[in-house]
Amino acid sequence: MRATASNSKTASLAVTQTVFIGRSLRHSIRNAEAMITAMMLPIMLMLLFTYVFGGALDPSGQYVDYVVPGIILLCAGFGSSSTAVDVSQDMTNGIIDRFRTMPIQSISVITGHVVASLARNMLATFVVIAVALLVGFRPSAGLLDWILAIGLIALFIFAFTWLYAAIGLVAGSPAAAGSYGFALLFLPYLSSAFVPTETMPTWLQGIASYQPITPVIESIRGLLTGGSVQDHIGWAIGWCLFILVASMVWGMWTFKRRAGRR
Repeated sequence: MRATASNSKTASLAVTQTVFIGRSLRHSIRNAEAMITAMMLPIMLMLLFTYVFGGALDPSGQYVDYVVPGIILLCAGFGSSSTAVDVSQDMTNGIIDRFRTMPIQSISVITGHVVASLARNMLATFVVIAVALLVGFRPSAGLLDWILAIGLIALFIFAFTWLYAAIGLVAGSPAAAGSYGFALLFLPYLSSAFVPTETMPTWLQGIASYQPITPVIESIRGLLTGGSVQDHIGWAIGWCLFILVASMVWGMWTFKRRAGRR
């Protein structure tokens, strides 16, 4: 009877979270090609826009200071998108059924993916910033500005990783999850990441100015290069918190509905 009672004891939330975060991090290390790709694509785009298009877009030679904040967000979004595929694989390969037979909270498999993605993408962000410094990016930010910028980047990654996790839960297959997530990667191109929104057609300026990516980019750009952030920082944080809360509610509701009927 004692053995039965001990076996039925549910593992604590902290232990469960630690185990699943470690599981997701080990998967990331084993899939090193995906992590390298997540870093190389933004770096190649940064080199392309700086050395090929930069002279035409900004003859003063300072285009690298303009484009780097957009590249940082592009890197964060691209790295987070793999979470949709990882979550969808867990939902379709039968591993969730095994987890549900164990004395653990099975939703921890999702939060494990999210926290591991945050750690993985913060590392990729630091690599991109280091390469940006090598190609001529010269930020004027002080210590507090760097702390605020990195905090905002982390909040953006956390919010969009939860959004991709929810997409992975809804998708019927890993291939579909990858396709749905890929559509979101176009948002930085419809923002102020590469050119000011004022240079876009009038009908497109409203979309580019008020979509969630633009205030985040303008806030990071202002913090790192000394520009004004007061018109953007509130919108940036508000959009990130809205996406985070909505995605968490959507993801948890979908997980309970799909996992519960297995």
